[in-house]
Amino acid sequence: MDETAPQKGTVTQRAIERIKAMIAEGRLEPGQRLPTERDLAAQLGISRSSMREAIRALTVLGVLEARHGSGIYVTQLEAGDLLETFGVVADLSRGSRLVELLEVRRILESTATALAAARITPDRLAEVEKHLTAMNATDDPEEILAHDLAFHREIAVAAGNETMAAILEGLSSRTFRARVWRGYQEQGAFARTRREHAAIHRALVARDPEAARAAAAAHVGEVEEWLRDRLAR
Repeated sequence: MDETAPQKGTVTQRAIERIKAMIAEGRLEPGQRLPTERDLAAQLGISRSSMREAIRALTVLGVLEARHGSGIYVTQLEAGDLLETFGVVADLSRGSRLVELLEVRRILESTATALAAARITPDRLAEVEKHLTAMNATDDPEEILAHDLAFHREIAVAAGNETMAAILEGLSSRTFRARVWRGYQEQGAFARTRREHAAIHRALVARDPEAARAAAAAHVGEVEEWLRDRLAR
């Protein structure tokens, strides 16, 4: 048995934390090129193989990026890049975990919609209305899903919190939403869904954060409760 494997993992994790600390402390800035793998390993006092694993892990997480022929760079550390893993979790979850994700989405979606009601610009509101109109003009599930995603994405962006919008984007990934959406719509819920979206839109037009919060919570809550009931059967 390879008794060095656990220690190697520990060293790699320590290297990951050290690089993250260098970024957090400003010693490595967004867009900055890292020292060479050899120099960074020597600086942190670890092997090159452990440093290579640490860099690979941070690249997967969106913290670092490899540029062919140029080296390893700190990314711009945009929330959307760093929180892409939410989409992976949503895409792969099943059963009760789907309910948990919908519960989280209900909490964040209602908060984002309340913020949007206070902050949304006329142009952004027009985009929201455009997708609402398009949803009402078709009975094609795929078209409705596309405009549903865009409707909520515009609202999340209008909330003015990039981190929250990135998390919601992950929780509302197309794959995840399609899985839930298809089953939910089999119950003949098109009309109810349109009413719920219209209520959200009215609250945004009225610039009423509390009405927007309640409308969004009720909208996601309907799907959440439907899924809870389905899993309980």
